[in-house]
Amino acid sequence: MKAEKNNVISLTYELKITEKDGKVIDAATEEHPLDFIYGSGMMLPKFEENLAGLEKGDTFKFMLTTEEGYGKRNENNIADVPINVFEQNGNIEDNLLTVGNIIPLQDQDGNHFNGKIISVNEGSVKLDFNHPLAGENLYFSGKILSVREALKQELEHGHVHTHGHNH
Repeated sequence: MKAEKNNVISLTYELKITEKDGKVIDAATEEHPLDFIYGSGMMLPKFEENLAGLEKGDTFKFMLTTEEGYGKRNENNIADVPINVFEQNGNIEDNLLTVGNIIPLQDQDGNHFNGKIISVNEGSVKLDFNHPLAGENLYFSGKILSVREALKQELEHGHVHTHGHNH
């Protein structure tokens, strides 16, 4: 069975942002593989394209350009947020507003996103909402562990059901 639309792919991978002697910045192992429904929109489109037609046991190695990955860094994605946004019951949690922290936020429409703290001053916090890998080429290598047809319930829910998971 091949990696194609509506099949569940289970794979290992290593992700680096420099090809030679690069530090692994993300990985999935045989003990904790990446499982996804091919073609469901959960993965970067070019990531899936590079896996098209692969079968169990096949290995892969490819690079996604900045544009194929998370795009270029956008200075418009950096914003000053009023410091009172981070208060709960009039207080700000100790060590929450530390430069480098990633803060999960939600907009008025209920959309979730993360901001990385760049700086903190008396009245506001400067946050970077760019994806952490924006502006980077992505170097992937790994192995296909299994390919199977997605279950009807998985397709309806839009995600893989593993280890008895079923909601």
